[in-house]
Amino acid sequence: MRQSDASPPLLRARGVRKIFPGTIALDGVDFALQAGEVHALLGENGAGKSTLIKCLTGAYRRDGGEILLEGTEIDPKGTIDAQAYGIGTVYQEVNLLANLTVAENLSLGHQPTRFGMISTRAMNMRAREILAQYDLQIDVTRNLGSYSVAVQQVIAIARAVMLSGKVLILDEPTASLDAHEVRMLFDVVRSLKQRSLGIVFISHFLDQIFEISDRITVLRNGQLVGTETTSEIDRVHLVNLMLGRELEQEVRPQGKTHMAAGAPRLSFTGFGRKGSIEPFDLSIHAGEVVGVAGLLGSGRTETAEVLFGVAHHDSGEARGADGTALHLNSPRDAIAAGFGFCPEDRKTDGVIADLSVRENIALALQARIGWMRRIPDREQKAMANDYIRKLDIRTSDAEKPVGLLSGGNQQKVMLARWLVTNPSFLILDEPTRGIDVGAHAEIIRLIEGLCVEGMSLLVISSELDELVAYSHRVIVVRDRHHVAELVGGEITTDNMVRAIAAPEKEIVT
Repeated sequence: MRQSDASPPLLRARGVRKIFPGTIALDGVDFALQAGEVHALLGENGAGKSTLIKCLTGAYRRDGGEILLEGTEIDPKGTIDAQAYGIGTVYQEVNLLANLTVAENLSLGHQPTRFGMISTRAMNMRAREILAQYDLQIDVTRNLGSYSVAVQQVIAIARAVMLSGKVLILDEPTASLDAHEVRMLFDVVRSLKQRSLGIVFISHFLDQIFEISDRITVLRNGQLVGTETTSEIDRVHLVNLMLGRELEQEVRPQGKTHMAAGAPRLSFTGFGRKGSIEPFDLSIHAGEVVGVAGLLGSGRTETAEVLFGVAHHDSGEARGADGTALHLNSPRDAIAAGFGFCPEDRKTDGVIADLSVRENIALALQARIGWMRRIPDREQKAMANDYIRKLDIRTSDAEKPVGLLSGGNQQKVMLARWLVTNPSFLILDEPTRGIDVGAHAEIIRLIEGLCVEGMSLLVISSELDELVAYSHRVIVVRDRHHVAELVGGEITTDNMVRAIAAPEKEIVT
């Protein structure tokens, strides 16, 4: 049974700071976990969740503040040190060894011995006893990799509890599980609550947060926003805490009426990928901007990736304006069909920092025509200089390494890369994230200009006000489902937040 919130916390962080070059990742964050409670830790991308967890587990050395376990200050110098204190972590990607047996994974580093030799019999017996505590009756002599992700998660939890036994941190444990597997995992979590473990639960699935957690702490931009009792917090208020805004009625900008005349340029029916994004229907007209709203991890980026073939769809079909079937099994197929895609993480998935502005801009067109037909340097340079001028890319010349440019200018280079291919459909995932105010406004104007020129755009953004400004329709995504479509005057931040926050039974389709 959970202890009273008035009792001393099992684990407490006070004023924790973590500074990276040019960034304050955690700015005096407080966090308290009671024994026998599930405490959800929420926040959007860059909020500081992962950094806080890494400070608690010793993966990062904090730059300020203190950590107390059962009232005593501790200073874990690594994850093994944290385990010795009683703090264990299980990640979305199970960090066990798939080629070893279940028993070997549970006993790894702590194998029972007899006469100086590992006792397989004793190891298997102990594994069965441990898993019996979790109502898991499986063959412990089989390799771990032969079992489902859900079973592997339970085994990882069992090992973490065995090695730690006081605090369990679950980082996105349900991201790869189906509904039945989630219920199985939650049964395990509830049993651990009864054993007075303190459990930190990180997830992007709001319905799961409200089902399993006792309290919720929200971080934003490295700072503590607040801690609330789950049963007392309103869902809309929680989403507002995460996004950093309050609900307000907004006037719809003039001219952004829904463009539904004529046949759509693209139609996707039942498109989806199991475990990534549930099947959805989507049509897009020429000159239309379709916005995509949702919290981080809701399925926004997964929608973009399955449309562009980064992740292969396993259901549904796509058709062009004339009804011709489109085969989108890879990015190469998507590019051939006239698609372009600017991913969310421009540093990792977008620009190539060591290549020049010219080389980065030419990449997509070169891939489209084939690497055996190399675009001459003279043409590349002319093309790059044209878009440097059109998009006002601030660089001394086209040969400058793109990694030396500001974030906003890198974003423009990535846009130029796709514009030179003259796409009919352009997917932009967080096109204004991490750029300065001036570049932000320029990107917005560019989106509107491309729309006027007849391009179809799908734009994913955490900035709901942006979506209001330029979208003709907005698709709201939550928990891997497209749950609502807002059109014309319906597009307000108020309506988007309410759709994001709505319980599953109130989902609008």
